[in-house]
Amino acid sequence: MARTAKALRVLAGPDALRILRERGLRARDVDVLPGASGGPKWLVLAGLDRFLFGDFLRAPRDRPLHLIGSSIGSWRMACLAQHDPLAALARGHEAYIEQRYEAKPTPAEVSRTSARILDDLLGPRGGEEILAHPWARLHVITSECRGAAASERAWVQSVALAAAAAGNALSRRTLALHMRRVIFHTAGDTSPFRELADFPTLHLPLTRDNLRPALLASASIPLVLAGVRIPGARGMHRDGGVIDYHPHFHFGAGEGLVLYPHFFPHLVPGWFDKGLPWRRARGIHFRRAVVLAPSPEFVATLPGGKIPDRNDFYTVKDDERIRAWRTVAAASERLADDLREAMAAGTLAGAALPL
Repeated sequence: MARTAKALRVLAGPDALRILRERGLRARDVDVLPGASGGPKWLVLAGLDRFLFGDFLRAPRDRPLHLIGSSIGSWRMACLAQHDPLAALARGHEAYIEQRYEAKPTPAEVSRTSARILDDLLGPRGGEEILAHPWARLHVITSECRGAAASERAWVQSVALAAAAAGNALSRRTLALHMRRVIFHTAGDTSPFRELADFPTLHLPLTRDNLRPALLASASIPLVLAGVRIPGARGMHRDGGVIDYHPHFHFGAGEGLVLYPHFFPHLVPGWFDKGLPWRRARGIHFRRAVVLAPSPEFVATLPGGKIPDRNDFYTVKDDERIRAWRTVAAASERLADDLREAMAAGTLAGAALPL
């Protein structure tokens, strides 16, 4: 059946556009791969991830590829940092799609289910493979909560989050009163994010003891999942997307590309910024970024005309949700097809919109 519209939208910063015009999109030109928070939204990128992780980025490299993510974005990056990324993605997608809950599950129940999904995604040796990978350097973002935001009592946590949201509406910097960014990583002194100054940030090494807890914490949505205490780190850790919903900070020095597969053609800095239309990521941080996102025309063809989201757990029955999510994961191959075609034809730069 003929397609009437492209499934993939490509956006590029000015430096990235120059590189695309000169030599197209090459794996060896990519230095950073970010992954955003979004829960079920990762399923709309399933086909694109399978192409990028299983084909495009599989060739051996002579310099590191820095992978950084918050929440489900960190889990996606953890797939790429395993020896068989396609197998890790398949395990993760299957376990994520098949999760089921009774009405109004408790944070403890959701946390137990999420832990099982993460165990499936990592498999028996995924943690060891991530820590010993020859060129993939994984960075996992969590939010270390302070004061009342660290409480596991729902009403206390709710009050703290309301205060954080109110302050954030005035300035993102006020979030530092309630939490700080922690980046657990395998890059040592080579991490391009060591000099981040936009927000209080602590850098800690990923180890055998903290890798799984850090990944679990990175996706532990406040009030929905329990907080996580991570070996070797202080405090109570929650979803990294609270601070970095769609990572948008300085991606480090260098000439290489920042390749950003994303659910949307725009980026929202923090969790509390979702309802603030004026709070969108922009500026010099994206000069060398290439964003790959599903087009509105493609999204309109998906079940319900939308990308999967967490509301699906509450608005449709499990069997219907699971069928819809499987449909989205299969349809997402169109994004990969469009990218392959544009790369083969040398038309990627011409199709790119300014970022």
